[in-house]
Amino acid sequence: MARRPARNAAPSARRVIAYIRVSTEKQADSGHSLEAQRSKVAAYCALHDAELAMVAEDAGYSASTLARPALAAALDLLAAGKADALLVVKLDRLTRSTRDLGDLLDRALSEGWAVLSVAESLDTATAAGRLVVNVLGAVNQWEREAIGERTASAMASMKHRGLYTGGRVPYGSKRTAEGASLEADPAEQAVIEAARDLRAAGLSLRAIGAALAARGLLPRGGGRWSTASLSALVEAA
Repeated sequence: MARRPARNAAPSARRVIAYIRVSTEKQADSGHSLEAQRSKVAAYCALHDAELAMVAEDAGYSASTLARPALAAALDLLAAGKADALLVVKLDRLTRSTRDLGDLLDRALSEGWAVLSVAESLDTATAAGRLVVNVLGAVNQWEREAIGERTASAMASMKHRGLYTGGRVPYGSKRTAEGASLEADPAEQAVIEAARDLRAAGLSLRAIGAALAARGLLPRGGGRWSTASLSALVEAA
């Protein structure tokens, strides 16, 4: 695709599309709410005498992909020359992928618009800005991969030492006081033995569930026994 000459708008005439995003309610409560982002981009535009043409908002979308409706609409407007720059509060609002970030920067360069970030004080209309964005993206990806490697190593070490690394504790067991390993739960073990005795007597899974409930022996958390859970109890070695 032929590179289109950059739009050399004066700072006072720069038209900006702000992009804001949250993926979860927890994130919204941690200072990254849409309202907080909207306030920051407005303040940025006021400080830099830029025209805030619109705010594109994606709520409930992760940064794992660029396939987000508001972002797609914003990029289409930028490609059509309706604005000069895409503004985000922080680069991770735009993407967490170095590859996706690189693709966006290539597109911005070829179509003649810039990427701006409040937190990183970046403007990719300059060569220095593009360099810093790429470096930051690479460092962020390295940090995520390093955390993943450390987590995997820690889990492997715990497993090697016989410590429990799973999530849900199997029925019939409970965590030790330290919480790092499992031990038999006498009450649940008694339920398992009762279920196996009933199975040995020829009862169906449904009949076993009814018999256990009649004795006041209910699943963990209460409710009714499912045939799947009963099957796991009576067939486990």
